[in-house]
Amino acid sequence: MAKTIGVILSERISAGLVVDHKLVGPVRRFPEDHDDEDALVEQHTEALVQTIANQVLLAADGAKDFTAVGVALPGLVKDGVVAEAPNLPQLKGAKIQELLVGQLRSHGLDVSVTAVNDADGMAAGLASLHGKLDSMIRVWTLGVGIGYGRYPFAPGAWEGGHSVVTLDEKERFCGCGGRGHMEGIMGHRAMRLRFLDMEPEEVFEAAKQGDARCLDFKRLWHKALAAASSTTIHMAGPGKIFISGFNTRFLDMSMLKDYLAQMVKMSPLQGYSLEIVEDTPEVRVIGAAVSAEQAAAAR
Repeated sequence: MAKTIGVILSERISAGLVVDHKLVGPVRRFPEDHDDEDALVEQHTEALVQTIANQVLLAADGAKDFTAVGVALPGLVKDGVVAEAPNLPQLKGAKIQELLVGQLRSHGLDVSVTAVNDADGMAAGLASLHGKLDSMIRVWTLGVGIGYGRYPFAPGAWEGGHSVVTLDEKERFCGCGGRGHMEGIMGHRAMRLRFLDMEPEEVFEAAKQGDARCLDFKRLWHKALAAASSTTIHMAGPGKIFISGFNTRFLDMSMLKDYLAQMVKMSPLQGYSLEIVEDTPEVRVIGAAVSAEQAAAAR
């Protein structure tokens, strides 16, 4: 019976006990107040690690027989070190696995810790929930930025949201400063910069009404997602591609499938499928726990 703790870091920390890939008990959250958006950013590294450890202890609810802890966080994670963390800058360069192992040991818990990118945690959670732990899946998260997750985990940066989908020199809306990036077209922040006179919701509503400028952008938005998805199919092969995040509300699946069909022509690569799924903390908690379980088994 696999028993692990999954933890995710976003605007808040969410942690839960996962037994045989299912949540047992409530998901613990810090801060509990949804409006306290700066609670994590304001903590220095040591304090944040202590807060994570406290949430692990709450999720465990007195149990000490779990074998591993998985932590999924936004940023580039390599060999247990946070190489880049735009949303939690105090973690940049932090040896998060080593720090959390030490903190938990001070509480009498000798367990392994695995840190992964939050999008990879999402992919692992979806693989578990959809019975695809023996398959490769990918997931796009359409939000403020664009997340890309892959299961099973494979070494690499996997910054799929920064896939180059256009060579237009004017396409410089990506937060990283790069030109032609998918996130510079599809990211919520990028859309607001592009349409200073309209919110993204208004842009897509105007496209429905036939506004030429907005309709052109709607097509570009879908082409960007199709182009990035096509690239992953050509590089890694066909398979399941999930799409999540609050901006799936703008997705026209028929348009996306049409553009993707124009881009993927080789018959051996035709076996891909697309599905919109809900992005929830529970899925990511399970994914972080599954990642930790598999990493511990491989050690």
